[in-house]
Amino acid sequence: MKITAQEENGLRILLQIALDNKNDGSTIPDISEKVGLTQHNVAKLCRVMRLANFITSTRGHTGGYMLARNADKIELSEVLTVLGGRLYDDAFCESRAGVNACCTLDTNCSVRSLWQIVQNAVDTAIRNMTLDDLVNLRVSTFEKMPVLHQLETSTKS
Repeated sequence: MKITAQEENGLRILLQIALDNKNDGSTIPDISEKVGLTQHNVAKLCRVMRLANFITSTRGHTGGYMLARNADKIELSEVLTVLGGRLYDDAFCESRAGVNACCTLDTNCSVRSLWQIVQNAVDTAIRNMTLDDLVNLRVSTFEKMPVLHQLETSTKS
């Protein structure tokens, strides 16, 4: 299981726009330099996030990208869904049936159960996190996450 480049880079771009917090917006060249991505990739991801209403754009020599709403109103789960979708959904098994029309384990699949558990853990971990939490690196927000707390304690033992 991997976080896609689009998800990672999209979050980095959105975070940078929030950190810049400019009234006139952050330009693609400026964002590109700060996050270390090509201007082409920044432009592509900004378009996706603009269409999803996370950011707005202003044209012209003083234009740029700004958050479409306050950072505390932009949920990370929503951003990640737009950038890459869920890790597991109902179509997951259908797309991995191999040479068959459907999965051979369709009626009793423990692998499906595993992916559902993983998806639920991810959902729980990011459900209440906002862009503002990332901007302010709110440790208290991360400490409240039972999934992350359980992972931390299990790795220490």
